[in-house]
Amino acid sequence: MGSSAYLPFLIQAVLAAGITGGVIGASHLLGQRFKKNKIKDSAYECGIAAEGLVHTRFSVKFYLTALLFMLFDLEVVILIPWTFIYREFLANQIAILGPIMFFLFVLVLGLFYEIKKGALQWEK
Repeated sequence: MGSSAYLPFLIQAVLAAGITGGVIGASHLLGQRFKKNKIKDSAYECGIAAEGLVHTRFSVKFYLTALLFMLFDLEVVILIPWTFIYREFLANQIAILGPIMFFLFVLVLGLFYEIKKGALQWEK
């Protein structure tokens, strides 16, 4: 395995670093350097200055639901490569159905645990 096998990875790493540097550089050059008008740059509605807290507080339930969504979304993303290589595993006599079913069992078990604990009930 020569160094040419790493060429696609090197190209991707250079592109990622270049795009990151470009975005940060553009933000630095084109972004606001200083606040000229405090009222103009603040959050407002209909031209009236905001009263009280500008940032509202969200309930912990919102964050919990978002984290649970991300968790189950990522677990489904893990299943996608298995679906693509399932035929290859069958052709090579490699058992893949057992690990997939165990993974799905743990996934469903976690979902039932969340339901039992009331993690998905918004009004609680």
